[in-house]
Amino acid sequence: MMELPEVHKVIFVVDRKDLDYQTTKEFNYFSAGSIDGTDNTNKLVKQFTDDTKLIVTTIQKLNTAISKERYTSKMKDLQDKRLIFIFDECHRSQFGDTHLAITNFFQNKQLFGFTGTPIFAENSTKNELGKRTTKDLFDDCLHKYVITDAIKDQNVLKFPIEYVGRYRQKDSMNEIDIDTDVQVEDIDTKELMESEKRLTKVVDYILHNHDRKTHNKAFTGMMCVSSVPVLMKYYDLLQKKKEAGEHNLKVATIFSYSANEDDKDANGYFGEFEGAMVAEEKSTYGNLHTREILDQYIDDYNKMFGTSYSTKDSKSFYNYYNDIAKKVKSKDIDLLLVVNMFLTGFDSKTLNTLYLDKNLKYHGLIQAFSRTNRILDEKKSQGNIVCFRNLKKNTDDAISLFSNKDANEIILLEPYENYIKYFDEALKELQGIAPTVESVDELLGEEDQLEFVKAFRELMRLKNVLGGFADFDFDDLQMSEQEFEDYKSKYLDIHDSTKGQGKEKVSILDDVDFELELIHRDEINVSYILRLLGKLHALTEEQKAKQRKAIVDMMAGEAQLRSKKGIDRTLYR
Repeated sequence: MMELPEVHKVIFVVDRKDLDYQTTKEFNYFSAGSIDGTDNTNKLVKQFTDDTKLIVTTIQKLNTAISKERYTSKMKDLQDKRLIFIFDECHRSQFGDTHLAITNFFQNKQLFGFTGTPIFAENSTKNELGKRTTKDLFDDCLHKYVITDAIKDQNVLKFPIEYVGRYRQKDSMNEIDIDTDVQVEDIDTKELMESEKRLTKVVDYILHNHDRKTHNKAFTGMMCVSSVPVLMKYYDLLQKKKEAGEHNLKVATIFSYSANEDDKDANGYFGEFEGAMVAEEKSTYGNLHTREILDQYIDDYNKMFGTSYSTKDSKSFYNYYNDIAKKVKSKDIDLLLVVNMFLTGFDSKTLNTLYLDKNLKYHGLIQAFSRTNRILDEKKSQGNIVCFRNLKKNTDDAISLFSNKDANEIILLEPYENYIKYFDEALKELQGIAPTVESVDELLGEEDQLEFVKAFRELMRLKNVLGGFADFDFDDLQMSEQEFEDYKSKYLDIHDSTKGQGKEKVSILDDVDFELELIHRDEINVSYILRLLGKLHALTEEQKAKQRKAIVDMMAGEAQLRSKKGIDRTLYR
């Protein structure tokens, strides 16, 4: 587009409020200072008026450039120029006055938008401009690459979801139990959900299962809660238990202290993310009590990492935000507590677990869940979601909406019992090659060793997936943990023997990936489609027609698997 003679400039617009450190760094590699934590609008206006062909900017600076009188004299000459705007994450920051101001100011523009979670009629919210969708703002959709495509192409991981909690009445008192794989009842009483007894049991559950979920801290976790006051309760509980020697997790937190910090509806509609980054102290933001507590938490962070951040000004807070992003990625932080921040736009391949004590739906839910499913290595077989709220229906609705097909089975892992069965079947294959651990030594030929390697590698895939379930126990398998470790020792012996061979020797085993933990993935198949067909009898005629179309679309997609690495966006123009 830059090379087209009729195009004056191309402007790539991002929402700085949700850019993590890595994204900022990548943009600045391309153009130094293009993304920063300050209101550097002067530089932006200079780029608009010089011969810069491609501009990368934030929507905040762009809005300032066209709305402040000191800049408009320079910007008005651009109003009739042919400009191309590309908006990243166009489901956010595009539904209020800012988008309207930009589109009204530039008269000869063309807009493109990318989003992983478009705003449809079903998930739109009403503001002063009414209910609007992504299509209303960006016209027809040009291309769709949805979550089912990304999983089938192995660009993102699946995620199992565990619903944890049981609430029952006893002698007129609320008795609260946290129990694995017991779905939370549909109770959302503020007193109950925010009671210290419940929050303590949630914390105890997390501490008991965190090592299992993160493969002994090989990965990191994030906890999303309903409001800032609840976050404070969770943080204080974790700190008290740490001081009591009950855990050694490195816990950090970040939240805004703006007027709408509480997210009182707790509905997961992140909208414009106002207050996600703080303004200057003179701004109207300022629940000082909340701010003082946040500074106390930042002091804990400073002592833990030898830093000196605070909320004294926007730059220091922005640097704190960036440092948290870096430390989550480097696994220096074990658990990050948030309300809204970091739930969209933050990509950390080392993050694999999300603990959820907040009501989410539609794009808010999918965005939050997707923080866990970035592919890293063979050990990271899936993202883990642990819900302390009943989000089953919300999850199904969101998956259906954003995949345009009833695709739960491809996105979610199968039940625990299924993987037990798969493991035992794979074990039979292994025992057909090497019935005992000792018999592995009798596999003298490379072909036989290769068959053993492939069979045990499949077993490790399945064991890795099983390890993500909270109720995993080797007693459920037809193989003891010791026997598994003994076979693994033989597997490593073969690995070491091939690595020790001279360069002149060519072995068929050289082409084998000796990966101790490997990813297991499923694809939509005929049995899945038949299950969908079985649901049709309960639908209305209109729903049946829609479901049939979804099935046909899936069957067509199955025949043409694509490899579009890194593309999980929907493009609008």
